Amino acid sequence: MADLRFRDDVAADEPAVSLDAFFDQPDAVSVRIEAGDDVRRLAPALDRVQLVEVDFPKFRDGRGFSTARVLREMGYTGEIKATGDVLLDLVFFMRRCGFDSFAPNVPFNDADVQAALTRYPYAYQDAADPSVAIWRLRHPELNNG
Repeated sequence: MADLRFRDDVAADEPAVSLDAFFDQPDAVSVRIEAGDDVRRLAPALDRVQLVEVDFPKFRDGRGFSTARVLREMGYTGEIKATGDVLLDLVFFMRRCGFDSFAPNVPFNDADVQAALTRYPYAYQDAADPSVAIWRLRHPELNNG
């Protein structure tokens, strides 16, 4: 399987540049966030960003999850792509954080992706995706407080 994408819009075709290079290139629309980069620096330029690639140098480095969540909380609606050492069993959780495309070092199998995304029918907490936490479903009277 090639890159995995959960968006209907046209994919950005410009190569992503580093965060520092992005600010030096006023026409850049794709940016690559490395582990340790502060994605909040993008806030003033979010309107020109079409693609944010978030690199996972090692599967045990979870900073990319926070990067995606922060981008969504800042109002970014463009594409967030996980690249690098992305593991299939984390795709469900990455989608919940705001990732909507994936370019793993080792390609995923379509059937395995479908199984991973449907394994958990309910969410247990709020996240960047529109899923409703199961406690809200069980206790609708608590939803307004």
